[in-house]
Amino acid sequence: MHNKHVWTERTPEGEKREVRAVKFGNVWRVQSKLASAEAWTYHEPALMEDLVELRDLLFRKYQRRRAAYEDVTAIEKMITSRGGSWQKEEDEESGD
Repeated sequence: MHNKHVWTERTPEGEKREVRAVKFGNVWRVQSKLASAEAWTYHEPALMEDLVELRDLLFRKYQRRRAAYEDVTAIEKMITSRGGSWQKEEDEESGD
């Protein structure tokens, strides 16, 4: 069984961008498509911004019991293994 999550956002140029993250066999694949494009672009490895947004989306779904906590921790591990953080800068600064 696959696990699919979709969200949309605007690029700095104002163009709509749709992002899909699919988990199949414990492997996450992220793809995106601009509104003007015809084909999907697969990101290997996934863009850090997309991973952070996916983590936020999964955490919100987890709070509503629509996603597994293991998925949230798997994405957090992917982010930290690449040297990133999913916490906002304001959150990190308030810890001082």
